[in-house]
Amino acid sequence: MTFNDFDFKDELQSGLRDIGYTEPTPIQEQTIPIILDKKDIIGAAQTGTGKTGAFVIPILQQILENPSEHTQALILSPTRELAQQIDEQIFALGYHTGISSANVIGGADFSQQAKAIRSGVDIIVATPGRLIDQTKVLDIDFSNIKFLVLDEADRMLDMGFLPDVTKIIKKLPKERQTLLFSATMPDQIKKLANDFMNNPEKIEIAIEKPSGSISQRAYFVEQKEKLGLIQNVLDDLDWESCIIFCATKRGVDE
Repeated sequence: MTFNDFDFKDELQSGLRDIGYTEPTPIQEQTIPIILDKKDIIGAAQTGTGKTGAFVIPILQQILENPSEHTQALILSPTRELAQQIDEQIFALGYHTGISSANVIGGADFSQQAKAIRSGVDIIVATPGRLIDQTKVLDIDFSNIKFLVLDEADRMLDMGFLPDVTKIIKKLPKERQTLLFSATMPDQIKKLANDFMNNPEKIEIAIEKPSGSISQRAYFVEQKEKLGLIQNVLDDLDWESCIIFCATKRGVDE
């Protein structure tokens, strides 16, 4: 299957071509038709499976089919870094569509975010805490929201955002499409889905395991000891090259 097999608007197809998307990933192939069929969905998938495209692409298509002067989609993410990545993908895929988005996250200009929200952008991408902060000073009109995405719901639970998420959901129209993505499904996330979703379809993508030829080690250390340990490991192993993954931008900078 290729993206040409979907009956997407020309503007969206242009965006897909621009960023080199030719074939959908397994989660995209399975979820996009369900979302286009206007059904709720629970997607069990990790980062790196193409799950962002799995919800961004069909949301863009549906907004193109039914444009509005009001905000139609709300995407909640646990971290500012992930929210920025989602917003960047919306911009890239929607480059030819005229669809607008606002990134409502901590560390960015609060008044500019408020201005974007008031302007009626098509999509809001937000961290729960920052959006709650905005609702305290703005009378945000959620009445036209048609799509709610809860991305990495288990991480939002781990980070203590579930009460904020619940407050936000209660402000939204009950007649909406809810798309929940989570690598794991703890009981509290199952309850959230049961309380706020309408007969969701369930899609599960198998978790890939590392190759048996890869040597693995685990070090349990305090946060303040990490940088010194990494330097010692690099010195001892004498690698010619390596990749270091960090949880945050600050960690990368350090």
